[in-house]
Amino acid sequence: MEPVDVAANLARVRARIAAAAQRAGRDARRVTLIAVAKTKPAAMIDAAIAAGATCIGENYVQEARAVKPLVAGRAAWHLIGHLQRNKARLALTLFDVIQTLDSTALASALDRLGAERGAPVPALVEVNLGGEASKRGVAPEKLAGFVEELAALAHVRVEGLMAIPPPAGDESEARAHFRRLRQLRDQLGLRELSMGMTDDFEIAVEEGATIVRVGRAIFGART
Repeated sequence: MEPVDVAANLARVRARIAAAAQRAGRDARRVTLIAVAKTKPAAMIDAAIAAGATCIGENYVQEARAVKPLVAGRAAWHLIGHLQRNKARLALTLFDVIQTLDSTALASALDRLGAERGAPVPALVEVNLGGEASKRGVAPEKLAGFVEELAALAHVRVEGLMAIPPPAGDESEARAHFRRLRQLRDQLGLRELSMGMTDDFEIAVEEGATIVRVGRAIFGART
């Protein structure tokens, strides 16, 4: 297997983001790229940071705990997988942003921990757009009430929405999912919109994503 050229891959992804933003009449600088490591070694993460990646994503707290101490470069770390409440304290020692806030119990735990450290916890609310049993997230019809509950927490800062939409049969279906999430975000008056991965991040950018989560196109297939 040929070695992965992380820097070249990152440059290609950035160029594709820029082109998608231009097609949509958007400023590409408004789109944050999360380089999703997912079990990749520290050397590859460092290569991405050296090439200009400013944000690293991990799915699991335990994976970040294993690799982050070995990473020399500095970046913001985003948790993009489900967070169990009993791992919230550990997560806040590893991650700068929790993208998968999906319950009042977890929100309350993060609020208590934020109070302990004297700083709010930046978070995105995960939305289950398709009502899929296999996915976490808040149902769209319950979203407004959930975000209103979170507004009462002094140490959780909800910055936007995140979703992994249902599998799309074609581009128009993917766009419909992304537009729905954007509409929900706009209705709530939030800023960030985390949507789009390796197979569809260009469509997501065209539909308003402010954060895209790209792993395979940067680091190669997960092993």
